[in-house]
Amino acid sequence: QVHLVESGGGLVQSGGSLRLSCAASDFSGVIFKIGDMRWYRQAPGKQRDMVATITAGGVSDYAASVAGRFTVSLDNDKKMGYLQMNNLKTEDTAVYYCNADRVLTSRGPRYDAWGQGTQVTVSS
Repeated sequence: QVHLVESGGGLVQSGGSLRLSCAASDFSGVIFKIGDMRWYRQAPGKQRDMVATITAGGVSDYAASVAGRFTVSLDNDKKMGYLQMNNLKTEDTAVYYCNADRVLTSRGPRYDAWGQGTQVTVSS
């Protein structure tokens, strides 16, 4: 099973920046490549929404609410994903989750793995 761990969340003032990281591992094998990595967020009382996505080939896409402020990246050598968040706004406050899909491992392909989430709080 692919294991994802997010880090880098915290409390920041409006207009500030944070960089989230997502580390992927397989306790029973080796990860060769992450095919897709996505970042989602969920605010209290709201549904989980996709924020950004990137493929192993470097094709990225963003939700309209974060385009131009957030940058997603994927380092398959390190098996790490990142979400650079600039010019943060109070409405960005949420728990952020990373999701890895089409992960090629030594035990075969794995799909739809989730991290436990990291809290981002933006104060005014």
